[in-house]
Amino acid sequence: MRVRSHARTGATTLVAFGMVAAGLVGASSAHAASVETTVSSLNAGAETSPEPEGVMTLPENTMTEDPPSADEDITLEDVQAMFPDKVGDPDIVAEGLPSLNQAMQDADITTPERKAAFLATIAHESLFEYNIREQGDTRPYGGRGYIQLTGDFNYGPAGEYLGIDLLGNPDLAMSLEWSAPIARWYWTVARDINPMADQLDMGAVNAAIGYPAGEEDNRRCASFESALEYLTGSVPPGINCTRPAGLAGDTRDLTREQWEDRISD
Repeated sequence: MRVRSHARTGATTLVAFGMVAAGLVGASSAHAASVETTVSSLNAGAETSPEPEGVMTLPENTMTEDPPSADEDITLEDVQAMFPDKVGDPDIVAEGLPSLNQAMQDADITTPERKAAFLATIAHESLFEYNIREQGDTRPYGGRGYIQLTGDFNYGPAGEYLGIDLLGNPDLAMSLEWSAPIARWYWTVARDINPMADQLDMGAVNAAIGYPAGEEDNRRCASFESALEYLTGSVPPGINCTRPAGLAGDTRDLTREQWEDRISD
């Protein structure tokens, strides 16, 4: 798990090992006790007096790790740190992450901006559970899987692209084998979302995913910012959370052709 909090909560006094060892080798019991007392005194006074020679004081909890590299897989600990309240059953999430990481590589979702947009979307769509079904949705082609694939106009083309019969067996969309590839298909073929992420345009990303505009847009944008901060150490300026004018309403039922017509307006 990567450290992103660097709170200073005190000081740790480190006494050079060689100094203590040198004072104890061959010493009498009384001498050893004297050295121990001296070391204790140095530790007790380290916060209020200059460090004696051989004593080094370091602030606690200031160590940090480098941001993950572009080709580094996302782990369960990563998503839990980025989206504390948007991660489902840890066992299911961990089981699906290898396929999700592979889908991200295949979709060229390798930059911090693209990873942040994709992961924030998956967090809100499915809690990173590959086998989730949209609660209360009993439609034959209701939301399933990582990306919550919805509508026969998506099940049909996705199945054709991947070489599987999603119209005849829609539950394949929430199988371990196909949930992540379907998310990749939607992200790169049905909507081509990477360029929107490159431009920090989370408003356009949200419109592309397809759901009614509203407060959920702001929540997803906040998750995008949280992921970016985790992945890079900072939140860049210029993030847009507002949908394009032609896509300000409910974009759930747009076919690819309808989407392209509206995004070009």
